[in-house]
Amino acid sequence: MNSATITKRYQSWGRYPKPEHRAVEKLYWRGQDFDFGRLDTTILPFGYGRSYGDSCLNNDGVLLDVTELRQLIAFDAEQGILRCEAGLSFAEILDFIVPRGWFLPATPGTKFVSVGGAIANDVHGKGHHIDGTFGCHITQFELLRSSGERLICSPTENVELFRATIGGLGLTGVILWAEFKLKPVLSPLIDQERIKFRNLDEFFEIAADSKTTEYTVGWIDCLSQGDSFGRGIFTRGNHYDPPLGAEPDVEAKPMVSMPIDLPSGLINTFTVKAFNEVYYHAQLPKMVRAVVPFDPFFYPLDVINNWNRGYGKRGFFQYQCVVPYEDSIEPISEIIRRIGASGQGSPLVVIKTFGDRPSPGMLSFPRPGVTLALDFANRGQITLDLFEELDAVVRANGGAIYPAKDARMSFETFEASFPQWREFEPFIDPKFSSSFWRRIMDKC
Repeated sequence: MNSATITKRYQSWGRYPKPEHRAVEKLYWRGQDFDFGRLDTTILPFGYGRSYGDSCLNNDGVLLDVTELRQLIAFDAEQGILRCEAGLSFAEILDFIVPRGWFLPATPGTKFVSVGGAIANDVHGKGHHIDGTFGCHITQFELLRSSGERLICSPTENVELFRATIGGLGLTGVILWAEFKLKPVLSPLIDQERIKFRNLDEFFEIAADSKTTEYTVGWIDCLSQGDSFGRGIFTRGNHYDPPLGAEPDVEAKPMVSMPIDLPSGLINTFTVKAFNEVYYHAQLPKMVRAVVPFDPFFYPLDVINNWNRGYGKRGFFQYQCVVPYEDSIEPISEIIRRIGASGQGSPLVVIKTFGDRPSPGMLSFPRPGVTLALDFANRGQITLDLFEELDAVVRANGGAIYPAKDARMSFETFEASFPQWREFEPFIDPKFSSSFWRRIMDKC
């Protein structure tokens, strides 16, 4: 495979940093006898490249493309237990399980992720306050180590390696297949409510009132000030239970594509402010209720193929943090104030409260608190300086930064976010590494 193909296809979703991989190897079937010893450099599994930073990259090393591992292995229709190869995407799984009355137990904001990637990043979604992370629902998986050893890992077998691999950023070996529990649903539709909130205080009031709702998430205007500071729209929903004989006439929108890279400066303070103003006031009533397909509810951006090209060739950063808020909302308020004062940020701002269901993963990101995630156009040092400011607030308040979204955090921030990394380190496969891990450890 030539270097031009590698650079174009095998990159992160944020398109920064620009990797230069030595080679890309493919794993074609789960029983394949892959010779790791013939490689004189490090290796890292790669799925669909939906990690935003460098945790899915292995600059000057080899990537192992696992997307050919896409077979369904077993399905228990009564218990809702699915076993499949690790390269199968959530999109393909949904096509199979939803018509059969089941849904994913946890899903991020895109369905174009692999099962292996979902485990490696211990993904979470709108249902975290009830369902926890994807790792909470894993019953077992098979892990291939560079020694050629194949290990079944579960809550009762190779337990510590099981815990290290969930949220382990692909560093413990190659997940060949996984088995996990599904969630029963009565229809492929969502009974959705969208509620406008005037400020950040009202967001937390609505969130507290929505703890029994299956899915919750908020959009906020990160540039609003004064009495409207932290205004936005709260979205919540449950799987729809249709009345007998009812068939709501709702259809998901067809996918469109971003055909070219847009100018890098297109997303700026002026355009973000204009978008936020229009988006917030487009909903006139305080609350709007509707029955909608699950796709636009869970995956609104998936309707635009290659939407990341909207940030231009320089790429972009996504910044996602979590900070406690039980005692005070001041930490998250301070983070939003600093973003607003910088004039940076994007219209794609997500705020959500996490629940207290613990993940088995050693390096799992979610924990009780409030999480904020937003995109930043890559403006160079001015953007990196802002992140350092935000990191300081996160560290000072016992919070964390999400490695799957990161391309620049310091070892100091990583260690504050994941003090258990020393417990994790012995389980790293000696042949496996990533741009993220080397960047962090080089500063150790």
